[in-house]
Amino acid sequence: MTLLETFFNAQVMASALPALMRGLVNTLLLGLCAIGIGIPLGLVISLVRLYAPKPFRWLTIGYIDIFRAMPVLVVLILIYYALPFVGIRLSSWASATLAFSFVMSAYSAEVFRSGIESIPKGQFEAAHALGLPFILTLRKVILPQAVRLVIPPTTSNCVSMFKDTSLASAVALPELLKEANDAQAFYANPSPLIAAAVVYLAFLWPMVRLVGWVEKRAKAAER
Repeated sequence: MTLLETFFNAQVMASALPALMRGLVNTLLLGLCAIGIGIPLGLVISLVRLYAPKPFRWLTIGYIDIFRAMPVLVVLILIYYALPFVGIRLSSWASATLAFSFVMSAYSAEVFRSGIESIPKGQFEAAHALGLPFILTLRKVILPQAVRLVIPPTTSNCVSMFKDTSLASAVALPELLKEANDAQAFYANPSPLIAAAVVYLAFLWPMVRLVGWVEKRAKAAER
């Protein structure tokens, strides 16, 4: 067989396309769920780390360090395969969503922490002098400024999260890579994997360009 027939077989790709599209929908849903849970949870964790009593700060530091140090695949396998031994059984969807959300929240917590700490302390002092309560100071003064600073790294983390969703195939979740692997086995041809790579590129490349545009806008705003 020629190179084109082996890796770029149009007939095989066309036959596998419906399955790949189903996998793409699952990939997008999984990524959006992980981002939608992970970013708000990361903000809460960063606030606890910065302003809660010391025991809670130590707990959040441990949480952040563990989930940033552990590979995503290990977290996913522990949740899906290890929890049943203690009586907790979760579906592939629930396991993947939890695993990716935990990892996303750990990285988001560090991003938010650095953004909040970059705000001059004089902002807190000025708000205190005006008689604003601490919570109101955070909500009205500090967080609006910090959010603008963390948008570029957060968008970059979101792109990475969509790429990491391919690891969900380890727990038999029918996302894009899993569907491509199944199609490859069914047709005995690697062309579906090439098609999956093209699909990943088609929806991730605009996100990568968006990250670059956001970073340029942020730098321009700083000037």
